[in-house]
Amino acid sequence: QVHLVESGGGLVQAGGSLRLSCAASGSIFSINAMGWYRQAPGKQRELVATITSGGNTNYAYSVKGRFTISRDNAKNTVFLQMNSLKPEDTAVYYCLTRLPRDDYWGHGTQVTVSS
Repeated sequence: QVHLVESGGGLVQAGGSLRLSCAASGSIFSINAMGWYRQAPGKQRELVATITSGGNTNYAYSVKGRFTISRDNAKNTVFLQMNSLKPEDTAVYYCLTRLPRDDYWGHGTQVTVSS
C-alpha cells in the first residue's frame, strides 16, 4: 500500500506564490513518475506537471514559465513551485505517484487565488 501526504495549499492573492509538496511512503520499490493534476469546480481533472525518475518534466501549456516541478528521489517527494498565480489556477491539486503497475492519488489540497 502507498500513502501520499500533500501539503502547501492555501489562499493567495493573484501574482503570489505557493509551494506544494507530496511525500509518498509505503510499499515503494520504484517510482516511474510523480506529478500534479488539478480539478476546478465543474471541470475535469487536468494535468499540471509531471516529472520522471530521470528528471524529465512535462507541463500544461497554461502553467509553463510560472510553475516548476521538482523531485527528491531519496525521499519520494515531489514539489510544485507556483509563481505568478492567477485566479484561474484556483482548484484542488492532486498528487499522482506512478509506480510500475499502479497509479496512486493523494486526497488533494485546495489552492485558491483571489483577484
